Parts: sequence; C-alpha cells; structure tokens
Amino acid sequence: MTDRGFLSSLRYLFADFIGEDDDDTAPFLPEGLPEPVMAVASEAIHLLIDYQGPGYARLYVDRLRRFIGKRGVDDVMLGEIARLMAVRMSYQDPIRIAQLKLAELQGRSAGSVDVRKFRLVELIGALPAIFAEYVIDALDWLGWAQRRVSIRFSTASRYGIRRLKMEAGLRRWRLFSVRYAKERVWVERWLHMIDRSLTKQPQAAPTIIQTATMIEGYGDVYRQGMADWNAIIDGLAKPTFDGVLALSDLAGAVTEARAAALPDPRQSALKRKIAEIRARATASAYVAISSEKT
Repeated sequence: MTDRGFLSSLRYLFADFIGEDDDDTAPFLPEGLPEPVMAVASEAIHLLIDYQGPGYARLYVDRLRRFIGKRGVDDVMLGEIARLMAVRMSYQDPIRIAQLKLAELQGRSAGSVDVRKFRLVELIGALPAIFAEYVIDALDWLGWAQRRVSIRFSTASRYGIRRLKMEAGLRRWRLFSVRYAKERVWVERWLHMIDRSLTKQPQAAPTIIQTATMIEGYGDVYRQGMADWNAIIDGLAKPTFDGVLALSDLAGAVTEARAAALPDPRQSALKRKIAEIRARATASAYVAISSEKT
C-alpha cells in the first residue's frame, strides 16, 4: 500500500466521523481524465455517494487520479481500473443489502422478503471495530465465528421496513468497521500490484487488473474469492515483481492459476497449480543460466 493511498483513506474516514463531510456536492472528475472514461467514473461517483457519501467518492477520485497519464495506461485500461475499483468500493455487506432493499420500495405497491446467508463474523464485521473485534474474538473462542445464519431483509411489513432503515442507518459507521479496514487494505494492495506490474511487467497489467473480479458478494463466495486472490498474488505476482521468481509470462501464469481455482476452502487444486507454475519457472531459469555458462 502506498503512503498516499493510506493517508487518503484515513483522512476521509476521520472526516466522516467528525462531521466534516456534510457537503453533499459530488466531487469533480479528476483533471486530465480521458473522455472515454468520464462516463464510467461519473457513474461510479454517484454510486459511491449513494453507498457511503461524498467523502467516500472523493477517495475514489483520489485513487483514480494516481493512474491518469501514467505510462502504459491507455483509456481502456484506465476505464477498467475505474469500473472495477467502484465495484470493490461498493462491496456488499448487510448495510448495503438493506439500502438496496429499501430502494426497491420506490414504485412498488407490495413488499417482498429476501433471505441471505452470512457467517456470524461477517455480520459482526459490519459494525464498528472498537467493539466488534472483542465480539469476534469471543466467537472465535467459542468456535462460532464461521457459523452460517439466515437474515431476512423484508419490505413486506412495517416492522421489516423499520429494521431495514436501522440497518441502512449504520452506513455512518461503516468506515470504522472491521470489514472496511480489510477492504481498504485490499483496494490499496490491488492498486499497488497494478502499479508494480506497469513497472516490472507491463504486459501483465491488464490481467492483474482483472483479478478484482475474483472477489464478489458475501459469505462463502466472498471468503473463497479473497483467499484465492491472496494465494495467486502472494505465490506468483509479488515474488515476480520482487525478482524472487523468474516468471517471464506472469499474465499467462495468473490466468492458468485462476482456471485451477475451485470452490474448495483447502485450495488444494489452486495450491498445486501455483507450485507447478513456480517449479516450471525455476527450472526454466536454471536451464537459461546453465546455457549462458556453457
């Protein structure tokens, strides 16, 4: 994570807490943004204002600005960064689901009920970390943290609507939640990996950008996607950028590893594939060095 990105995140977090984000004016598009990317970025800004607020949208603009005019970043690549970053910054948590469920009331004469399955740690993780962490520790100690629970999101009754409004009202505290802290770190690391790829192996940058699609939703799907993403980045991308792994075709390796990722909490197939790719790269490097010596 870059210091600039980390400080930007903290600045908007504390601005929200002390009430400095009362201005409901949407942030301007960043200067120098190519015209083909303007529609994507504009839509993202409005999405993130609805999701969290103007300050959060300004954080998005700050993050996007880092890639404007950057060497190797064309309009298509910048557009994908803009689009996928907005998707990840508007991640699904119980607060967001409540927001979207309330929005369904507009233009509908009858309510409806959705039942979503979460793990207990996800529900608690949406609350402020100052006390959520103690609850999560207690759940871990009891062995209940990963228990699945079904939650009703209902607009079919006054009670259901009132509860949705209470849940959506927790938006004000989302930036202090355990989940947001993890998401903030993830977005910054994803952007950092893109930046390193542009420097170390530019041809792999589009593939690194697309790894954001590995992480989506909530519950088991989200947990698996995040674990698989970290395995690929830690096993292939980072060691390549660090010069530890001589992987000449990082894009192909990441694509190959993604194809091996299965909905398996143990990640057996993925780990075998990463080990296989690393072994091939090491063997190729050894052969190349031996050829040079002879």
